[in-house]
This record gives sequence, C-alpha cells and structure tokens, in this order.
Amino acid sequence: MGSLELGVLFILGIGVFGGILGGLAFQKIKIPQVIGYMVIGLIIGRSGFKIIDAEVIETFRLFNFFALGIIGFLVGGELYWGTMKKYGKQFSGILIGEGVLSFLLVTLTTSLLTYFITRNISVSIALGIVFGAISSATDPASTMDVLWEYRGAGVLTTTIIAIIALDDALAMTLYGLGSGIAQILTGGSASLGWQLLGVIREIFGAILLGVAGGFILNILLKHSDEKERIIAFSVGIILIIISLAKMLELDLIFASMAMGITVRNFAPNRSKNLFGLLRSFSLPIYVFFFVLVGARLNITSMPWWMWLMVILYCLGRNTGKITGAWLGGRLTGAAEVVRKYTGIGLFAQGGVTIGLAIIASQHLADTYIINGVSLGETIVFVITATTLIFQVTGPPMVKLALKLSKEIGRNVTREDIMEGLKVADKMNQAIVTIQENTPLRKILEVLSENDFYLYPVVDCKNRFLGIISFETIKSVITDRDTWMWILADDLAVEPPVRLKKDMSLKDALKLMHQIGAEQLPVVDDDGTPVGILDAGDVNRSIEREIISMRGEAA
Repeated sequence: MGSLELGVLFILGIGVFGGILGGLAFQKIKIPQVIGYMVIGLIIGRSGFKIIDAEVIETFRLFNFFALGIIGFLVGGELYWGTMKKYGKQFSGILIGEGVLSFLLVTLTTSLLTYFITRNISVSIALGIVFGAISSATDPASTMDVLWEYRGAGVLTTTIIAIIALDDALAMTLYGLGSGIAQILTGGSASLGWQLLGVIREIFGAILLGVAGGFILNILLKHSDEKERIIAFSVGIILIIISLAKMLELDLIFASMAMGITVRNFAPNRSKNLFGLLRSFSLPIYVFFFVLVGARLNITSMPWWMWLMVILYCLGRNTGKITGAWLGGRLTGAAEVVRKYTGIGLFAQGGVTIGLAIIASQHLADTYIINGVSLGETIVFVITATTLIFQVTGPPMVKLALKLSKEIGRNVTREDIMEGLKVADKMNQAIVTIQENTPLRKILEVLSENDFYLYPVVDCKNRFLGIISFETIKSVITDRDTWMWILADDLAVEPPVRLKKDMSLKDALKLMHQIGAEQLPVVDDDGTPVGILDAGDVNRSIEREIISMRGEAA
C-alpha cells in the first residue's frame, strides 16, 4: 500500500498522536519533548518504517510553511523594543561573533577535508564556503520550544531569543555571498552583486510585508475581545502573509517574525492575550512539524568521508558558536552569564538550514567530487545528518544553558502559581472567632482590636454558625441601649458560600469573583472555622511570587 493511500488524515493522526506520546516519554526522563517528536518522525519516516516517505513529505509542504509562519510570529512576539534598545549593542556583537566565527571555522575544516579527498582547490573552497554560510543559522523552532517548555526568562533567555530571530538574516547574507563565490569557483555564471541584491530584497521585502500585516492585525484586535475571533483573525492574517511571501519569493519566517514584533510593540497589552491563545492553539502544529522534521531525515546511505565531514562541521560550528558568542559578549560588555552560556543555547539547526542546502544543491548539482558524488548531493547529505545531530543535541543544550544560568521556571504566570494550590495554602489562619453568646458591646471591642472584615460566630463546640461583619452590625450600632442584650447569635448571618480548605484555590477565587465577595470563611469537614480567604491578599501574594520567581528576568 502506498503511503499516500493511507490518507492525509491518518498521517496527521499518527503523527500528532505518536509525537505527543514520544514527547511525554522523553519528558519523563527529563529530555526536551521536541526530541521525542523527532524520534517518532525517524521511526515512521525515511530512516524507519517509511510510513511517511518523500512523497508524503512533499504533500505536507504547505503545512510546513504554515507551521514556520506560526513559529516565526510567536518568536517575533517575544521581542520587545525596549529590551532590544537596552541590549542592542550586545545582541549585535554576539550575533556577529557567533555567526562569523562559525562560518570561518566550518569553511576552513570542510575545505581542508574536501581538498584532501579531491585535490581540487576550487571545488574545496566552494563547498567549504557554502557549508560555512549555512552553519551560521540557528533553528528558532526547537530552541523556542525548549525556552517555552521550561519557562525560561532572564537576560540569557532574552539574548538567545534575539539572536535566533536575527540569525537567519546573517545566514542568508553569508549564503548570498558564499553561494555566489561557490558558483564562480565551479565555473557557474553567478554574479556576486546580483546575489547580494537578491538577499537584500528578500529580507527587507519580508520585513515590510510583516509590518503591514502586523498593523492590520492590530486594527482588527482593537475591535474584538472574543478569544475565538482573536485566534481566527490572527491565523487568517498569518496565512495571508505566508502566501504573499511565497508568491513574492520573500523569506516567510522573516515576514511572520516582523508581524509578531509589530503586534507585540504597538499593542503590548492586547497582544499578551493573543500570543498566549495562539501558543495554546498551536501545540498540535508544533508536534506534527517536528515529526515531519524527523521523518525527512535519511541517514542510511552516506560514505565514510561524508561522516568525517559531518564531524568536522559539527566541531567547527559548535566551537564557533561558543567562542564567537563569548568574544562578542566580552567586546560589548555583556553580562557574564550571557558570555558563558549563549553559545551552547544556539546549537539547534533546522528548517532554514535545510532550505539553504536544497537551494545550494540545485546550483551545484553539476560539479562532482569523487565517484560520481556531486557537490549538491554532498551538501544535502551532510546538512541532513548534522541537522539530525543538532536537533537531538541542541534542545538539551538549551535546557543546560537555562539551568546553568538559573533561568528555568522564571517565566511563570498567575495560572502557573495557582496550579495545584488549595484554599488552605493561601487562607489566613490567624482568625478571631466570636462565641454565640457574646454581647454586642464585647463584639465591638473585638472589632476595634483587629483588622479583619469577617468574624466567624461559633457555638460552645466551636461549630460554625455564621459571620459578623461591619455590614451586619451597622444597623444596630447607633442604639446603645441594645448593646448589652443583643448577642452574636442575633447578628450572625449565613455567608454566601462556606469554602472548604481542600477546595482548589483557582475555583475559590473564581467563585468569589462571581458572587462579588472579597472575603469568605473557610471551614473543615466537621464545620469548624479554620480561616478566612481574602481575594485581595491572595492576588497580592501571587504577584509577589511571580516577581520573586522571575528575579532579574528582562
């Protein structure tokens, strides 16, 4: 049975379901879930059972564009102009350092190996330059997936996000130069000037397109508060921007990033809800995208010297990323944590790299190295293998960078803090109860000596009978003659709700908001009052915890 006969829906189903299972399995052993997604892809793809083969992968080409558009938009949403302005000098220094040094080291090592095999200096330099240019790119998808999964926040996280957003522009510029030189060296008719003009058009055209889409989406968001409509508008605009980018031969990732940056910076308050909703909506898209990444890889038919080239490429690229980021950070005065750990957070290699490799292979398909193997085939084989290696090793290194910089778990939200908390965790246990036979005069003394709004009234066995508040006594407080014979039991009223201490804090606050109550009594299973839940105190406590956990997060 051909793969396509299984049906697109079946492929989608097995990819998403299997990917989720793989991600959960890897999460159990404390490995980023994205690796689990790709391992499932390897198992069912070209290197495994071939349920997803080259024909199926081509069928989902448009889906890949959509996934990259969503990813680019969300990456752009992480970039705030105030942060970019504050750290712009450092970002530029680190970007140039890690990108250019990776380019130089990979170019040098792969050129030397190719010359050792071919004894042809022109072909060796051509292949080395192409590999060097491609090596400077960092995969934003898997890197961001890890940053989101481990809720990274801080100066290192901000730096990594900025670098991966800008890396593609540097990689494409270097590729434009490298590809032009490679074609000239191998006897092609490429013009270096035209190559550079093409890169400039592709990058700046994409930025203009994305900014226009961002402004349109901002206008739509101003007139819509419904979650479903917000998602529909966003996905619709992203699809339009992606299709226009492909039609105009512009970089779709750059276009969608520019759109995300525009929305984030021109509507910072409205966009928070938008990016949160879109991130939740996009989980199945992420999963299937990375399953396809794994399925695309075929590493079963490479000669020995290509594996050696893979090793040199990996060593040169990693050394360039680590050393270049350190040098760039040192020269621009970046924080020590940025200098030390940015490089290891930039190992992932993905979609852009494969795309550039495919383009380069088409331009250099007629130049051969040895035994009928062309430059184009070599580029595709080596980049495929290194992509697999970096997609497996890159995400754990991002996690390691977050761990070493102590930025894991800082990007917490109110919902994260409340997840799993019970009413007992946040209630005020230092309550003052009033016996049912306490006269009003004594009650007034209790109220004047304490700061509570509610006071539980109990019987002789400490069982809850009701509550007294300033609201319940203000109607009788003016008649002093009644102060001695009016008792607490006469004034006690049943509260709208009695909260149980083991009730979910999130549910309790939601209930209090619905009935308009600022404070409610908390009782245990036998009806004994054990605390007061104050919504204002809880909210302030949660805000303090968020600030504390984020620490120095940018």
